[in-house]
Amino acid sequence: MSISPTNSPPAGWYPDPGGQRQWRVWTGTTWSELTKPYGEPVSTSSLVESLGLINALNLLVRFGIVAVFSGLGLVVSVLAHWPGTRHPTPLWFAESASDLGVGLLVAGSILFAFALRELKGRWTPLAFVPAINIFAVEVLVSERLSARSATRRVIADVVLLALFVIGAHSAPWLAVGLAVVTLGQLQWTAALVDELCPPGEVLRATP
Repeated sequence: MSISPTNSPPAGWYPDPGGQRQWRVWTGTTWSELTKPYGEPVSTSSLVESLGLINALNLLVRFGIVAVFSGLGLVVSVLAHWPGTRHPTPLWFAESASDLGVGLLVAGSILFAFALRELKGRWTPLAFVPAINIFAVEVLVSERLSARSATRRVIADVVLLALFVIGAHSAPWLAVGLAVVTLGQLQWTAALVDELCPPGEVLRATP
């Protein structure tokens, strides 16, 4: 029997719809990969933590990653064409665009801070350091995915971003590096979201 979204049960622990003797987390929209054997107490706090991580990573995929790197790209591009440079833009445009870029950077960095908090399970000083929290999240996401190249990925991303920031005024094509970093972060973070709560799974049985 199919169940419409309007009468789906609330998020929580339910008997596994696949028939296995275990509990499985229903997120409110899909079945996750989080399970517990029968006989073990199911903790509401652990469910909240798991859903908190999924939500934080989802926010990164939908808004945070794009906000940070588009904000960085906008700020660097505006500074490269600030009034007084070789190819200046109007002052009103430069000020408005730089304000928008800084706003995107701040908003995205806040989402990265919350994601780092969920990944670590607690607040750490790194969460409040812009740029550092981005790469800290990247390392932890890679570790969750059991990736062996986490360090190399971070180094490569740092190099690409540094080249873009330093050389964008004379070589606009370096923006390709910014796009590569953005797409990589989106891909890996989305992969972890899929691992925690695979997409496409539907409610197959009434809990």
